[in-house]
Amino acid sequence: MKTFKELFIRLVQEDSGQDLIEYALVAALIGLGAVTGMKALATDIGTAFNSVGTTLTSAV
Repeated sequence: MKTFKELFIRLVQEDSGQDLIEYALVAALIGLGAVTGMKALATDIGTAFNSVGTTLTSAV
């Protein structure tokens, strides 16, 4: 059975999970940026549709 010291040294030296964490952080950042951008875009599209609707209603 390995000692705690050997397990700890192996854990510190092993970095195979580091790439996965970095990719997850990048994906989370991209997702956050997409959500923020889509909220602004949704507001602009809503304003445009309301403007078109108002124009069509007043034209009739």
